[in-house]
Amino acid sequence: MPQKTTSIFEGTSEQTLGKAPKDFREDKMKTFMVKAEETDRQWWIVDASGQRLGRIATHIATLLRGKHKPTFTPHCDNGDFVVVINAEKVEMTGTKWDVKKYYRHSRFFGSMKEKTAAQMKDYDPAFVISEAVRGMLPTNKLAYSLINKLKAYKGGEHPHAAQKPQAYNIPTKK
Repeated sequence: MPQKTTSIFEGTSEQTLGKAPKDFREDKMKTFMVKAEETDRQWWIVDASGQRLGRIATHIATLLRGKHKPTFTPHCDNGDFVVVINAEKVEMTGTKWDVKKYYRHSRFFGSMKEKTAAQMKDYDPAFVISEAVRGMLPTNKLAYSLINKLKAYKGGEHPHAAQKPQAYNIPTKK
């Protein structure tokens, strides 16, 4: 008399053998990825008077990148516009105004030029802030579009009143 073998798939049809139940796949949570066209960009105004350069630059880089939003996507530009006023009143601790140097080079021999942070602040105070923020952004193609959303100005006046920027308060730590 032949023995009867039992199977673990007894009672299931051939159609459902290799497939997971349909509701199993639909219940999975999917990661939300925002597109650049779907972003809601705001305008922020930051007063740099009496603020430390590094502390203000980290807050500005966070706003430009969009990391303060719940829809942050690392590979997309979904950040906000930032207007910095009173760029000439930014502070640095210690002797950084004399020790920190900014270099430029035209790729010809002997053409390397350097300026201290104090000289650069007298020449263009917005450059000091934009370079500090640029150093805190990722070094990829996305950084170019991010840094273009930063508008830094000497003095308290700016031409972006039509965009109705909101005031962004940075806590001071002294």
